[in-house]
Amino acid sequence: MNFSPLPSVDAASVPADALVLDVREDDEWTAGHVEGALHVPMSGFVARFGEVTEAVAERGRAFVMCRVGGRSAQVTQYLVQQGFDAVNVDGGMLAWDGAGRPMVAESGSPAFVL
Repeated sequence: MNFSPLPSVDAASVPADALVLDVREDDEWTAGHVEGALHVPMSGFVARFGEVTEAVAERGRAFVMCRVGGRSAQVTQYLVQQGFDAVNVDGGMLAWDGAGRPMVAESGSPAFVL
């Protein structure tokens, strides 16, 4: 088998207007997420695959994110194998927060990474 390296980028390099695909679960999303991100939990990813492919077709490259980068790496690999332009965000939401990138919470209270 031929394994190519997974395309990845650090959180500080994600463009402000990028399509961020957040694959964390609902409780993680509610605590804090990137404003405007598309939330498709990994557990429901296959069922919502059409929604993801539409967003990628419309907005271009998907920057896939989870808490630390493991789940998003799996989703990124799957998308790339299907021929989509996707990159894994190294370090996930923890790196995003660490880079001082903006986050919002569903509750309106200060956002944090769960």
